[in-house]
Amino acid sequence: MLEDKLLLWKFKRGSSDALGRIYDKYETYLITVATALLNNTHAAEDVLHDFFISFVTSADRIKLDGNLKAYLATCVANLARNRIKRKQLEPTALDDDSAFESAALGPDLLAIQKEETAILNQAMSHLPYEQREVMVLHLQGNLKFTQIAKLRSTSENTVRSQYRYGLEKLRSLLNSEVIK
Repeated sequence: MLEDKLLLWKFKRGSSDALGRIYDKYETYLITVATALLNNTHAAEDVLHDFFISFVTSADRIKLDGNLKAYLATCVANLARNRIKRKQLEPTALDDDSAFESAALGPDLLAIQKEETAILNQAMSHLPYEQREVMVLHLQGNLKFTQIAKLRSTSENTVRSQYRYGLEKLRSLLNSEVIK
């Protein structure tokens, strides 16, 4: 937290090294969040790069009270939401097999993991965006409901409800015969 405040302070004063360290520190995390929301690795990378361009151009206007990680995740989630709203992207399945490759997994386990991930991605794509966003920010982004509520300008109860409804719908979808 203290390191992030120092990095942000240096970045706002023009340090390209600080920007590089922020990017390196959070790139994987932000790609994970964006990919989970968009279900498309290439679109997630585009969103991340678009975000960092706007982050650089608006450095002097950034006023951060909370933590940097939550701020970055929310900005990336907002850009992903905007992209979906503009119909520039229809949710599709994950397209990056490298995320699943592991030397520790044998071919059987790797195949099972890919199949289960595809089923989960398909089920997630059936959720309303608001529910999917809350679930991704909480489960993959490791944000607390209070942080999500603050960053989305909504009540914590609304966020908790969206999370609960999302889980219920996922359970229903995964237990039904609709998704195979």
